[in-house]
Amino acid sequence: MRPKILIVDDSKTVRLIVRQAFKSYDCEISEASTGVEGWTAAQQVLPDLILLDVTMPVMNGPELLLKLKAHHTLAAIPIIMLIVERDPPAVIQPGVHDHLRKPFQPDALLEKCRRIINLRPLVPVG
Repeated sequence: MRPKILIVDDSKTVRLIVRQAFKSYDCEISEASTGVEGWTAAQQVLPDLILLDVTMPVMNGPELLLKLKAHHTLAAIPIIMLIVERDPPAVIQPGVHDHLRKPFQPDALLEKCRRIINLRPLVPVG
């Protein structure tokens, strides 16, 4: 079964970097640009992993994290928080599996994700 990864980040650039990092792997990537969109997407997709930005409009990462952890179906989904240098250590809250500082290298992202989900390279066709 292909792992499903949900990236919730208001930065198109970050979402593109994440999508590019996983292009050689057999996984399904979903995106959301706000916490509200992320909440809806998490319920629809039921991802195996969520990459969650801390600072977003409408509903920020910590607010979405609380909603996810309070939901009976979504509470067990591992979450990697995407933080920036100026974020205080307190943003890394209980319930977060790991964190990654932005800007990050794709290899660093993949390494952290491999610790949580089984990433298999795409098999070339032909």
